[in-house]
Amino acid sequence: MANQLYGLGREGFLNGSISWGSDTIKTDLVDSADYILAIDTDQYYSSVTAAGRVASSGAMTTKTVTLGVADAADITFSAVTGDISEYLIGWKDTTVEATSPLIYCIDTATGLPVTPNGGDITVTWDAGANKIFKL
Repeated sequence: MANQLYGLGREGFLNGSISWGSDTIKTDLVDSADYILAIDTDQYYSSVTAAGRVASSGAMTTKTVTLGVADAADITFSAVTGDISEYLIGWKDTTVEATSPLIYCIDTATGLPVTPNGGDITVTWDAGANKIFKL
């Protein structure tokens, strides 16, 4: 698979239920052995199995939307333990897992997959033209 937006996440951008600039957006490190990706049918964070969630970021900051390109400050997952992580999955946090829309799945990036060793894991977003993703 290549980096992708969830189909229903794209729909959320188009119908206005997701706003990159103003919503609380988080990113998880996810183990593909415990979460089977269904990019066109998974809709909410509750679709990502608890066993698949290795670490979750806080709310992403310094988000920008210039020319339809999503970017944000780099994130650090602190003291990460658990399974190897093949995915970075982004989602809008509504405070209820069953209503928190999934946005993106990144599986192709420098440092992925990553094996936690109890230390911090820093994600440095791509500095290229598409940053985190481009609509």
